[in-house]
This record gives sequence, structure tokens and C-alpha cells, in this order.
Amino acid sequence: MTHVFSSAEELLGAEGLDLGHTEWLTIDQQRIDLFAEATSDHQWIHVDPLRAASGPFGACIAHGYLTQSLANLFMPQLITLDNMAMGVNYGSDRVRFPAPVKVDSRVRGSGRIIRAELLGDAVQVIVRMTMEVEGQARPGCVIDTISRYTFNPNFK
Repeated sequence: MTHVFSSAEELLGAEGLDLGHTEWLTIDQQRIDLFAEATSDHQWIHVDPLRAASGPFGACIAHGYLTQSLANLFMPQLITLDNMAMGVNYGSDRVRFPAPVKVDSRVRGSGRIIRAELLGDAVQVIVRMTMEVEGQARPGCVIDTISRYTFNPNFK
């Protein structure tokens, strides 16, 4: 379920809101290989299935930063801003990778608005995104995303 916000006031009032979770996404070897290509991180634990099969994880694993980057995919599935003039990613805090994400695992994002505050004309929102891994107790990534949103003032 997507939560829709149309004003700064609505977003400010959502502090503490559980945003639910997204649909599942399979992390296949192609996605891992494309990320390796984009970042030039070709470590064998990510891209060499034969060697990784006898490695510490028993299979290739997704890059931690690939798992982290899913916040950008999952956030719009949890939050829609109908009246936004502009939004920017401001940064992130407290990034952790509690468990590996093995190839062909399914992950989904869950979120909670940790903090929302007015900064000038913008609302700065911290959303704790958790990348859950199907069948695992520990998530693949937990990240506090920081975004700033400016709303159109004359929305009707």
C-alpha cells in the first residue's frame, strides 16, 4: 500500500508511521552482474558462481551497495507525493548489512518514518528502510534514508 501525501503538514504529521512493505523482488545473477559492471566491483563472491559455490556463502551474493540501492526502487512503492514541487536525496545514516543476500533470493522493502521536520520551505524526512530477505530472520540491509521534499504552495 502506498501512502499518499499532498502537503508539508501531512508529511510532518506522519512521523512514526509504519509504511508497510513492497512487493518481493528476485535478486538474480543478471542484476548482480550489471551492478558489478556499473561499479567495477567484480569480486568473485558476486560474479563467479563456480568459485562462490565453494566460498563462505555457498553461492554468489549481492553487493551490499546493490542491496542498499534498492531503497531508491522501494521508496516510491511506499510513499507518493502528489503535490511535490521537488524532491532530493539528501543522504543516509546508519547503513548496516546484517545478512548476505544470496543470488535468487527475494527481497522487499519495509519502511517507517522516523523523523519529519520543516527546514525552510522543505520537509526533511528520515525513513528507515529495511531490505527483508524472504526466509531469513535478519535483513540484507537497514538504512536511514534522508530526503527533502518541497511542495507546491497553491495546490487545490
